[in-house]
Amino acid sequence: MTPRLDAVGLVVADMAASLAFYRRLGLDVPAEADSAPHAEATLPSGLRVLFDTEETIRSFDPGWTRPEGGDRVGLCFLCDSPAEVDRLYEELVAAGQRGHLKPWDAFWGQRYAVVLDPDGSGVSLFANAT
Repeated sequence: MTPRLDAVGLVVADMAASLAFYRRLGLDVPAEADSAPHAEATLPSGLRVLFDTEETIRSFDPGWTRPEGGDRVGLCFLCDSPAEVDRLYEELVAAGQRGHLKPWDAFWGQRYAVVLDPDGSGVSLFANAT
């Protein structure tokens, strides 16, 4: 058997805030998950995004500590158009999320922006230039 990537896991400080953020990016997570210690969203490709509270992680790994420094893993969301990158970035910032890189035309041919999720992880928004 060959292993296959099945899920990406995120450790979150505030489940409700994190799920609200990722719902704005199109992830389908039921509202009752806001108060759960673990939640999942299955993407159309079958890949799952898993959310666990810091308390959940410490329940089986008591020595776990919150990472410090820069991002180690980044989630990237493909948008329909360059205008959608701009709109979504502005919508997220207006909703209280921190913008990291305002939308710009990247040299590699994409409209690109980065907003920070509630835990400070960079989330890229991008679209191929038209």
